Amino acid sequence: MIKLQDVTKVFSGRAGSRPVKALDGITLSVAAGEVFGIIGPSGAGKSTLIRVVNLLERPSSGRVEVGGVDITDLKGKSLRAARRGIGMIFQHFNLLSSRTVFGNVALPLELVGVPAAEIEQKVSQLLDLVGLADKRDRYPVELSGGQKQRVGIARALATDPKVLLCDEATSALDPETTRSILRLLADINKRLGLTILLITHEMSVVTEICRRVAVMESGRFIEQGDVLDVFVHPRTPTGRALVTTATGGDPPEVVMRRLVPQPVPGGGVVLRIVFRGSLADQPVISQLSRRFGTDMNLLHGHLDAIDDASFGVLVAEITGPPAGIHATIAFLHSNRLDVEVLGYVPPSLRATG
Repeated sequence: MIKLQDVTKVFSGRAGSRPVKALDGITLSVAAGEVFGIIGPSGAGKSTLIRVVNLLERPSSGRVEVGGVDITDLKGKSLRAARRGIGMIFQHFNLLSSRTVFGNVALPLELVGVPAAEIEQKVSQLLDLVGLADKRDRYPVELSGGQKQRVGIARALATDPKVLLCDEATSALDPETTRSILRLLADINKRLGLTILLITHEMSVVTEICRRVAVMESGRFIEQGDVLDVFVHPRTPTGRALVTTATGGDPPEVVMRRLVPQPVPGGGVVLRIVFRGSLADQPVISQLSRRFGTDMNLLHGHLDAIDDASFGVLVAEITGPPAGIHATIAFLHSNRLDVEVLGYVPPSLRATG
């Protein structure tokens, strides 16, 4: 449904400054009906990328295809027609304060000359869909942030698009409202078969709704794949930082400061252990002390699910005889767990309790 081939976007700098390459050879394929996430830190190029998909920003080079149509060279009436098949919702809602909820949702239909009776029927259906039928005569100033975003979603759906672009659509909302908006988007995706391309800087948003994700940095994709794979086993420092923010996957800084890079006689080892799928529900850890004579001090734990698949992240200090520690790590690997050594703890600094 969405295909980008080697897309580059360069912004001319001010007089005397260098041009800025916001996108650098982006290639992307999003299937029809898929919810695809793009995540990255501020300045990664995410907003530029999503604006390239509907040609609000025209790429400097490369091709953009939506719904089987190469829109890269479209202009004027043909471009406006193509954009009607691409809805977009924004971080700050972009509602007209002088129009009611009904009027904001009706605006795209009025602009293309849809008869009033059809507008009435269509807008009423959309307000039912987003749960705002009782707010149709209210003005934006009378609405909460979540309600404003629901108006934005209804407006984006007014022209029956096949693609919905979400530009940081939940970053201005509190966590509970964010979850309600993501549930609404998931419901719309299932009901309408809509293809959704979502950009965010929050990994928790991606894990809630997306099947696949690309991690973006400096105008490039540095990781791309199934959300569970990227979340459980990030391959880049940026990917890991985003995951850690979502899970708290590193132990407290006071713990990290006492770690050393090499084993110390009589000391312990701090491991990050990642469980996935059915292994997240197995009592693997409880077997360690009995089998190998080692002790475990839990420093951090996180259990969640992505796309109905369980996963867990456990950070723990293992102490005991060297042979027992080696056997413990080998046992974890043999059970197909991802194990990473974060560092070693000298005996004088070992955790107690």
